[in-house]
Amino acid sequence: MLETIPEVFPDARYQRCTVHFYRSVFSVTPRKKMKAVAMMLKAIHAQESKEGAREKTQQVIEKLQEMKLSAAAKKLQDVIEETLTYMDFPTQHWTRIRTNNTIERLNREIKRRTKAIGAFPDGQSALMLVCARLRHVAETQWGTRRYMNMDHLYHMEDEQQSDIIAG
Repeated sequence: MLETIPEVFPDARYQRCTVHFYRSVFSVTPRKKMKAVAMMLKAIHAQESKEGAREKTQQVIEKLQEMKLSAAAKKLQDVIEETLTYMDFPTQHWTRIRTNNTIERLNREIKRRTKAIGAFPDGQSALMLVCARLRHVAETQWGTRRYMNMDHLYHMEDEQQSDIIAG
């Protein structure tokens, strides 16, 4: 799927969910060292800039290697850039786009509704139920409150345009 996104959305950037990234690193971390590793990973994503996060990443990689956690250090080194994409956007959006909790919550709701029905007579009836649920969520939860203030992105685009003209 990741390979096809640039074909359809050439300007899209990939952001790996930080929570799922942490779980991936924890899968190769001994239980006794998990708390220390978690604190180190959180310190990377607590940085104020992407450059700061990259510097902290190098420090954490060195520390993991000292702790004899080379598999965790390798995973960190290979994937960290995918988890820092959100830092290219305005800081007001960081908390919303660094994980995919919203999508997962919606998927759980759809799964809960379809499980309650059990067996559907055909695919069309299942699709109608899912679409009805999506429409309800869009009208109530997403339609009544603003998930992200997009004005920050418009200002960012204006700044990029003025840089192109000035450059």
